Amino acid sequence: MPVLLDQVEAGAGSESVWRELWTMLCIEGETLVPGSLAALPRLVALARSETQALEMAGAIVRSAMTDDQGERMFVESPDAIAELRELVDQRLQTRPADYIWGYRTLLAIEGQFHWSAVLGDFSDDFYKVACPHCSLNVTIAIGGYGYYSACRDWDAGDVDRRDLRPASIAELDGMGRWMYDLAVRDGQDRLAEGITYLMGRAECPRCASVFRIADEYAAANLPPMFSVRLARSKIG
Repeated sequence: MPVLLDQVEAGAGSESVWRELWTMLCIEGETLVPGSLAALPRLVALARSETQALEMAGAIVRSAMTDDQGERMFVESPDAIAELRELVDQRLQTRPADYIWGYRTLLAIEGQFHWSAVLGDFSDDFYKVACPHCSLNVTIAIGGYGYYSACRDWDAGDVDRRDLRPASIAELDGMGRWMYDLAVRDGQDRLAEGITYLMGRAECPRCASVFRIADEYAAANLPPMFSVRLARSKIG
């Protein structure tokens, strides 16, 4: 791996070299290997001029939710993470065709691994959440198929649909407001609108209770290390 990084730093990064680096550092863009975090600072330095390096560094950060990788990444490479954040943010402001890639990378850098892993552009997003009152598995649709909560039936599809209740701009706060503002800044209107629904409320098709979609999804999908950190912060 160091030899391959030396090659790309020397300007000899052929497609085959980059393919081998992807295989060695972030398999299929999702699975890290022991050397991934050690390579991150060098990749970020390369990312100033190499798109491949920017994409690989972003993939490593998005994949770092497994085991203790995320904790180590933030502790061991804070300067690299900060620079990567700046580089990705600069790219987003150019409104690239793959905008959602950079958006999800920034979410991972902010520790929002659960959203980074699943968030789409709201063309046809679906989320599964459990009703906090009756434990029914509720399907949440946000996008071209509609904006609703429903029971998913194997044969009949989504049944007992209930309209979602989007959050108003004034109701958005914390990470939800950050996500919305970023999308608005970069002219991503569909993404911004979808976030108001994701941060809004859904009605359970079985018991008719109303709950916040993002709260229930995050509670069920936070990586273990962040769940522990959150619990400790509440105790403190």
